[in-house]
Amino acid sequence: MPRGALAVSGPWPAELVLVRHGESVGNVADAAAQKAHADRLTLDYRDADTPLSEAGERQADAVGEHLAARGSDTPDVIVTSPYERAAQTAARAVRGWGHRQEVIADERLRERDLGLFDGMTGSGIRAEYADEAKRRAWVGKFYYRPPSGESWCDVALRVRSLLVDLRAGYADQRVWLFTHQAVIMAFRYVLENLTEQELLEIDRTRDLPNCSITTYKGTAHGLELVSFADPAVVSDSAAPQTTEPSRSSEGSSEGSDGDR
Repeated sequence: MPRGALAVSGPWPAELVLVRHGESVGNVADAAAQKAHADRLTLDYRDADTPLSEAGERQADAVGEHLAARGSDTPDVIVTSPYERAAQTAARAVRGWGHRQEVIADERLRERDLGLFDGMTGSGIRAEYADEAKRRAWVGKFYYRPPSGESWCDVALRVRSLLVDLRAGYADQRVWLFTHQAVIMAFRYVLENLTEQELLEIDRTRDLPNCSITTYKGTAHGLELVSFADPAVVSDSAAPQTTEPSRSSEGSSEGSDGDR
């Protein structure tokens, strides 16, 4: 399979930091539904409005403490997904940092849209949409698009669009993005020119804890990965650590692909 990438010239941000949002009430509801082998989550919010849990608020505050301790090595620009759990994480982090830093909302950082499968577990999808479950197994997780939803490729297109704007407007600056699990994985796919198989292997074998930090540094040739899903900001604080388990098989729940 071809591995080359399109040649792109011009400057990059000096640093790109991706922060996964803190634990949300949706994460809690998803874990409860999986444990109970339920078909659907018990959740009274639409995906965009799902707020942080109490633990998630403490995790976001830990990011603020981390920013306050970084001295001058702090963001020049902060951009967040407009979804409530990410926006809350960014707002609490900035407040804890103690700076009057503007936070920009950009819908391209929103979580992957699961369409008709939103709020469902894998067992629920297989029970109510057996034909779609079979189609997903055939097409594969990366290319499969749920009814009325997005594939991982669709998320990657959003990431490519955002990177064009970041390079044009924020070259040589430190950029922090507050976003979601699937979006962070899409950044890895785009920036590191990964194959479908390489990306899915990372997804199967690596956890992405809440408020973990993924860091890229700018080089003459692009953005180079420094660390992925680093949990130290939370683990070094008094905040509880939470994560969703890595996907041990391709037959894992489609319902768990959403980062609520």
